Amino acid sequence: MKNMWILLCVFSLLFSSCKQIIDEILNELHPDDNETKEIAFSKIGAIVLEANGESEGAAEISAYDPKTKQLFVVNNAGDQSSIDVVDLSDPTSPTLVKSIDITPYGAGVNSVAVSKGLLAAAVEAEEATHPGVVVFFDTEDLSEVSNVTVGALPDMVTFSPNGQFALVANEGEPNDEYTDDPEGSVSIIQIHSSFAVTTLGFEGFNSAEEALEHDGYRVFGPHANLAEDTEPEYITVSDNSLVAWVSLQENNGLARIDLVTKTITGIFPLGFKDYSLAENAIDASDEDGIIQQSPRPAFGMYQPDAIEAYKSMGTNYVVTANEGDARDYDGFSEEERVEDLMLDETAFPNAATLQQEENLGRLEITTTLGDTDGDGAYEELYSYGARSFSIWDGGTGMQVYDSGNEIEDIIIAEGLYEDGRSDAKGVEPEGVVIGRIGEHTIAFIGLERVDAVVVYNVSDPYYPVFLQVLKSGDAPEGLLFIPAKDSPNGKDLFIVSSEGDGQVIIFEN
Repeated sequence: MKNMWILLCVFSLLFSSCKQIIDEILNELHPDDNETKEIAFSKIGAIVLEANGESEGAAEISAYDPKTKQLFVVNNAGDQSSIDVVDLSDPTSPTLVKSIDITPYGAGVNSVAVSKGLLAAAVEAEEATHPGVVVFFDTEDLSEVSNVTVGALPDMVTFSPNGQFALVANEGEPNDEYTDDPEGSVSIIQIHSSFAVTTLGFEGFNSAEEALEHDGYRVFGPHANLAEDTEPEYITVSDNSLVAWVSLQENNGLARIDLVTKTITGIFPLGFKDYSLAENAIDASDEDGIIQQSPRPAFGMYQPDAIEAYKSMGTNYVVTANEGDARDYDGFSEEERVEDLMLDETAFPNAATLQQEENLGRLEITTTLGDTDGDGAYEELYSYGARSFSIWDGGTGMQVYDSGNEIEDIIIAEGLYEDGRSDAKGVEPEGVVIGRIGEHTIAFIGLERVDAVVVYNVSDPYYPVFLQVLKSGDAPEGLLFIPAKDSPNGKDLFIVSSEGDGQVIIFEN
């Protein structure tokens, strides 16, 4: 009998421990609905940044320093290139205190980031095909701390969470004549090693080009190999600062970087989205006089701009804003409309009807894909972007979620949809930032063409839940989440910087 009681006690303890573990798992997967409902952001403050003291500026990427309670905002409008410094100590009344002139360092600043009292600014060269620089400033007195050379066209800079590295996406775009196409690259700057720079290229993947293209990676610039053609756009880093992911927008891929060995360990082709499926239906015409989403015989290239990583249940996931982008230069352009193509009669027996403006005729597609047999007639149609956000397994590159056409459904219901962009990339999701609120992981996705941000609970990466729409300024460019522990007022803040009208809007949960 004594042994039986001992066994019962052991079983009880084991059951209690297992139940606690299971409850924790379920709580992470499906947090309490009441708590989710308490996540609701509202506008509490705003400021309009000017250009040369006269007109509206172009408020782009922003970064926040909890040490000085200042916001640093890229402002490129007209001939001006500056970083505007905004006092955010009272987020209901932000005030401009100073502007840092960036013109002595190059043609313009593209991105900023802040970590532990350092402000990093990515600045392109006067000749965009030449190496750019990253300039580091002290956030307190704004003095220059360091100035290092990176790759061609540094388009985005970010710090690793531990502050040891600054990482730079060097896009390496060609010149307008497409006679000079520098290699895209990623620069890793070691902050505590005298700002030493390691720049990684993609030449190691040249031999894998055919296999990658088979899975949806794009290499299509005139006479370019994979390394020359690859254009890094945006970088995100794992919370343990060991791994980084890079969006390769025009190429329709992601790259994974091991920050311990400082090597690019893989490229993940993202494949294509099938618009013929009901859940992916799109409005493909800006000339039909109505807003109506319908399944169409075409594909979308995901082509993400901004990306953000987070961990759930021990797995790293990458959230992508599937904006889309085309190459359109004097020396080379891939853009065409369906109405101006020759369509294969077998693949499209109703081609004449399909190519009418009210159907698929106005849709902008790439000429670099779809003519599968090279006879000049297209068997498949591939358009730019996916009008959605997606979540991918950071280790395998497998897609675990895509929002389908839900974002556009939401925006249409809100009365914000811009039908004039239906033929291009729809609502054009461009930015994404992630914040942790209580037990919830929240994603904010900026929609460039409808001047709004959609908010989702992505705690369960397989089943995100829509929360709300936030109206922004014209063409939201920069998204920033400030957790309550770093916030000037002790509340979770979300900040949107808009390129079209210079508005910086502060929202509070």
